[in-house]
Amino acid sequence: MSFFKRVMTGVAAAALALTATFTAAQAQTNKVDEIRARGVLRIAGILNEDPYFNKDPRTGEWRGFVVEMGKDMAAVLGVNLEVVESSWANSILDVQSGKVDLAFALTALPTRALSVSFSSPTYYNSFTIISPKPELGGLSWAELNDPKYTIAVDLGSAQDQITKAYLPKANILRFKTRDEAILAVQTGKADAIINTVFNSMVMTKKNAGIGAVYVPTPILSSPSVIGINYDTDEVWKSFVSAWADFNRRVGNNQTWILMGLEPFGITLEDLPAGFDING
Repeated sequence: MSFFKRVMTGVAAAALALTATFTAAQAQTNKVDEIRARGVLRIAGILNEDPYFNKDPRTGEWRGFVVEMGKDMAAVLGVNLEVVESSWANSILDVQSGKVDLAFALTALPTRALSVSFSSPTYYNSFTIISPKPELGGLSWAELNDPKYTIAVDLGSAQDQITKAYLPKANILRFKTRDEAILAVQTGKADAIINTVFNSMVMTKKNAGIGAVYVPTPILSSPSVIGINYDTDEVWKSFVSAWADFNRRVGNNQTWILMGLEPFGITLEDLPAGFDING
């Protein structure tokens, strides 16, 4: 083969390789275009999870501050919002499988980061105890870490992870559901239940008998993030984080959270001392 032919053969091979690379890049899903073509942004929604989500069984309409966040993001994209019924555990699986585009209000646990990509924080949440015993109100996590205290928690939740990290010596009662954990406090089987601030505030409004909300020290403030499929493109991931950063910094996320708490008569002033939505 002549030198010229060898050069031309190499050029042709390089062109074919470049074409294949370009075609593969084009084939990669552009999430924004996909959502706009579909006309809806799909987010995971959890039943009976005020103030985050709730679904009216008569109308099928969803409410809650996460729903308001989803509506705003959908409006920015120029599409409608679709809330897909899920659960806290299944919402991550739904993101992985492509059933939904996003899962809001996830606690940024390292183990979850193995399954989905996280956005920038939308807001910050703190772990609290709810107890009918005022003497527990002034205790630190270190002081609660004692076998004489019985703490109820829902199994496998973010708050369950807190008990493993901060309360290994306490007597922990783990239940399949939050309602069972609440009942343990109501019936005196447990001294307190652990949850996050917004859930705790609504729980005490619905059932004053379980006690008051306290924020033990040091304050365990955890970012609440949006779960994104790892395989989606960087433009989509960047957009979701930019949306979260912007709305947190200008105060929109706090406004939507307070709107979600308003039906329960909870205002910013009612939130426990030491807690800051913006971290």
